[in-house]
Parts: sequence; C-alpha cells; structure tokens
Amino acid sequence: MKNYKLLSLIFLAFVVFTACSDDDTPDPVNEEEVITTLTVTLDPVGGGTSIELKSQDLDGDGPNDPVVTVSGPLANGVTYNGSIKLLNETESPAEDITLEVEAEDDEHQFFYTIGGGLDVTTTYTNFDGNSNPLGTEFDLTAGAASSGTLTFTLRHEPTKPNTGLGDAGGETDIAVTFDVTVQ
Repeated sequence: MKNYKLLSLIFLAFVVFTACSDDDTPDPVNEEEVITTLTVTLDPVGGGTSIELKSQDLDGDGPNDPVVTVSGPLANGVTYNGSIKLLNETESPAEDITLEVEAEDDEHQFFYTIGGGLDVTTTYTNFDGNSNPLGTEFDLTAGAASSGTLTFTLRHEPTKPNTGLGDAGGETDIAVTFDVTVQ
C-alpha cells in the first residue's frame, strides 16, 4: 500500500512539473518601431531642385495632428530618385528607424498609392534578400500637369511576393498622404 501511495505521489509530481514546461512560456513580443517622422526626398535625375515631402508627429498618438509639408511642385516630364527616411524623434538623438527597416527587409515593404488624378508613376529600386520590393528607394516619374495625392504606406510582415497593398496583408507601421502637384 505504501508503494502505491509513493508511486501516486511521484506520478502527481511528474504531472505538475511537466505541466509547467518551457513550452508554456509565451514567445517574446516584437515591439513595433516608434515612427514620428517620415521624410521623402525626391532628387531630379540630371540635377535641379530637390522636393521634400515630410510628416512629423512628435506627440505620436497624442492630441496634435502631424505636420505634413511638401516643399514644392514636381516638374512634368522629370524623373526623380526617391528615398525614404524614418525617424523616432522621441529619443535624443533621434533614432534612424530606416536602418532597422532595411536590416529586416524581408519583414517590411513600402507601398505607393497614387490618387485623385495625379499623373505620376513609381518604380521600386531596392529589394530584400529574396528579390522582393522593399521600397525605401524608388524612382518617380512626373507626367502631365496634374494634382492629387501620393500615399506612402509601410507594412510590417507583408505577404511577399504580392501584387500591391490590396493583397499584401501585414500590419501598417505608418501611412502618410501628401497633396502633390505636377506643373
């Protein structure tokens, strides 16, 4: 009888200890980047005046709206080399989030959405290790005189390859819409 009780206690101890295995430990959460500032620089191929599109939201989800600026119109018929820079300006000095996005290129992709009759086209010029678009660098060609919107959306863990924002999935890290004119 004593052996039966001893075996029962050993079995109970085994069940308790195996129920608390390492398999029950939750996976660490990959915290999203804090992005306060998105700056798009458009440098005309062959020289000329650069255009800057910028959104700065220093209070994050606070009560103040982001300050969104466009330094000037695009010139029709001109191709621009575009680059995107992301900052977390809640830290001092500001953290360059672009470096993290590019280091984790297989987990990120920028999408460019053209709306409202704006006559521009975009082409990706940088890619992840699997030759899928990343989009922190791109070409933009301004067509005929027009105006409309240009939205830059950064997705975290999109499906790659994809045909665009509509089937990319993932989570939006930042999306900013600029009012743009081509003259």
